[in-house]
Amino acid sequence: MSSNTFPKLHNAMWPGLVGKGTGPGQEPPISLERMLELTAGAEVDGRKFDGIDYFLFLPHTDPNAGDGQLKKIADLIQGHGFTIGSLVAPVWPGTVGDSAMGDAAAREKFLDAVRMACRIAGVFNKHGVRKYGVIRIDSADGNVEKWSKDPKGNTARIAETFREAARIAADHGERLAAEGEICWAGMHSWKAMLDLLEEVGMPETLGFQADMAHTYLYLMGYNAPEAALLKPGYSQDEFYAAYEMMVDKLRPWTIDFHVAQNDGQVRGAGSHDKTGKHCPAGDPNGKLDIVRCAGYWLKDAPKRGIRHICWDGCMFPNAMLETQGTWNEILDVMLKVRAAHGWKA
Repeated sequence: MSSNTFPKLHNAMWPGLVGKGTGPGQEPPISLERMLELTAGAEVDGRKFDGIDYFLFLPHTDPNAGDGQLKKIADLIQGHGFTIGSLVAPVWPGTVGDSAMGDAAAREKFLDAVRMACRIAGVFNKHGVRKYGVIRIDSADGNVEKWSKDPKGNTARIAETFREAARIAADHGERLAAEGEICWAGMHSWKAMLDLLEEVGMPETLGFQADMAHTYLYLMGYNAPEAALLKPGYSQDEFYAAYEMMVDKLRPWTIDFHVAQNDGQVRGAGSHDKTGKHCPAGDPNGKLDIVRCAGYWLKDAPKRGIRHICWDGCMFPNAMLETQGTWNEILDVMLKVRAAHGWKA
């Protein structure tokens, strides 16, 4: 195994929350403490995860928590030997925020969520548990059909909200990364995402968060057939030609990166629906050669300020999340990504 020390390897805490709940047919959330235990328990040839990425909402975090409570969370995370990297701002309706494409009141709620995330980031930074990473956002609006009735006007509205959010982040010394997914209005295709990033026009403060599971679906044109770069039944050569074309467009904007697997199906759970399904690292139905595909995104990563990568396993069943072997397998593929595409400090 390579002796590369960067990028640092992080595990996401939000798979214990996303798609979980108390509604019919839903599985209960998994606590932060348990997610930390499972992450800390992963080990491959004496190597372990370096840190975690963290969702700033209940039940893991009260976004209105005082500094003392946040410092206790920081101590808990640091006690496992972890640093905190990227943070997820609670921008969605039902959390703190609301649609970036909505009316003035909705957009102000969105900005409140960014302010809250920046405040919490500042507490973690001052504590010393966080030294790198971004704050993740999206348009917080799943109505792609509504967006499509006025693509130019709606993208301009989202961009205006994002620019104001970026100014807030810059005032706090933070950067924002917008995660493209086929379920988010104005971010639902590689082309719409690129148009939005260019419309915002603040690459020093607002960039792209690439997730390998979600960007695979960009290739297939789900929710945007006009932007499809592949058709079902594609050959391996066709795949890599299309993959390189897409990544070349988005990589210059990419400041945060999620390693993940995808089986090409579109489904979700609970309120997080109609999006790409994350799969286990070794899923036999996985469409991606994880190590090879990660290399396209990690080219020149240090120049874009990337210091860590994160595994995203949203909507794994609880039985899978609670199995220690799941995390060993994930850590193993993350180590292979770093060996192939990483760098030394």
